[in-house]
Amino acid sequence: MNDERFKIFSGTANPALAEAICRHLDVPLGKALLGRFSDGEIYFQILENVRGADVFVVQPCSHPVDNHLLELLLMIDAFKRASAWRITAVLPYYCYARQDRKDKPRVPISAKLVADLLETAGASRALTLDLHAPQIQGYFDVPVDHLYGSPVLVDYFRHKKLPNVTVVSPDAGGVERARAFAKKLDAPLAIVDKRRVDMDVTEVMNLIGEVKGRSALIVDDIIDTAGTLVKTADALIREGATEVYAACTHAILSGPAVERLENSKITEVVATDSVPVSEAARNLKKMKILSVASLLARGIRSIHEETSISELFI
Repeated sequence: MNDERFKIFSGTANPALAEAICRHLDVPLGKALLGRFSDGEIYFQILENVRGADVFVVQPCSHPVDNHLLELLLMIDAFKRASAWRITAVLPYYCYARQDRKDKPRVPISAKLVADLLETAGASRALTLDLHAPQIQGYFDVPVDHLYGSPVLVDYFRHKKLPNVTVVSPDAGGVERARAFAKKLDAPLAIVDKRRVDMDVTEVMNLIGEVKGRSALIVDDIIDTAGTLVKTADALIREGATEVYAACTHAILSGPAVERLENSKITEVVATDSVPVSEAARNLKKMKILSVASLLARGIRSIHEETSISELFI
């Protein structure tokens, strides 16, 4: 893309994804200096002219979450003060999305606070991928383009041609996501009734749907500690599933996740590169990482050229 006013910059969260996006768009990655003082404070400086430019800042706010979020806020502030025409925060992974409501007394609505911080810093709009709760778009007073990782994942499983596959939602909250996935694969849907007994601790209770003698494909947006996923897989095997696959957009894989997946009954776990995946996870034989760089590049191009992006909302 030959447009000097179109610029893409990256924080330190996932520079490989930003570089891949730039390759798809045939533009260079913007030049900037991002470092830290000895006490840990972040230092950021733009090393090229961005006055009047349409700037896209690629930064998934994955581990360490707060560091990467603050990096993004400081970068946006710098572009605002350098007179960029428009600043789009590209968040392939939106942090604090699981804290999207007051489900207990005296707790914050953290996802709303993150939206406020991005707007206060100077973001003109946001581009996100598979928000944990789609209604988070309503927390913003600026435009939000919400893409889905499902086209990349569905295409992979279409070519895999699993026999007699049933798509499984690991909880009631993910039914809409799993239903859309099942429709694209022309497969039946099953739902796991999950009860959360403590923070990061869940207990699988009941299965709604038929998986006996069939392949099961668990579809979720995030795999964090993998506790829920492994328990869901165990429940599906107990109910007669012949094999279990898993698909997610964000492979956070914190704590004991890799070890749990390695020792689980899951045949294959398929995720995207929305967040960087650890070397241990990449070395896991049952782990498959797909790129969303092309999908995000198409979204960024549509925003810059002000063309319809609706074909990507699937």
